[in-house]
Amino acid sequence: MSDSRRYYEDLAVGEVRESTSLTVQLDAMIAFARQYDPQYFHTDPEAAKQSRFGEVIASGQYTMVLWRQLDHQIASDIAWICGVAWDDVTWPIAVRAGDALRARATCLDKRVSKSDPTRGGVRYRYELLNQRDETVFTAISTNLVERVLSCATSPEPAATGST
Repeated sequence: MSDSRRYYEDLAVGEVRESTSLTVQLDAMIAFARQYDPQYFHTDPEAAKQSRFGEVIASGQYTMVLWRQLDHQIASDIAWICGVAWDDVTWPIAVRAGDALRARATCLDKRVSKSDPTRGGVRYRYELLNQRDETVFTAISTNLVERVLSCATSPEPAATGST
């Protein structure tokens, strides 16, 4: 059986991948907020009418959950070790029920680990876009990715002794 995962060497700086779209459902958005972010403009449609948003909006955490679901469509084949940092996280536009969201991942840069040649560091710009191509979530993520073993192993030590 062949390994269909993409390793560090397979990832190209500048590569952009996009997911299909997902439509935000009001009931799921409110249920999540009631459990994890119970602010009135996330949980109460009547009270939210009086907010600056004029209606219920998704919490930032729910927006990230939706991004993660969509990101799995475009990055589940990468040989991830783990993520180590997120920088410049923003939610420039509120997500609302009925929005059609899609994820985009852009490979920004990469480098082989100095301390462990079996892995590399890869930075991605993650974006979540709505049906109007407006960015509703973005982050810069630093991740560790496995290297192809044949490229990552060091040469065997030279044999010693008489020839």
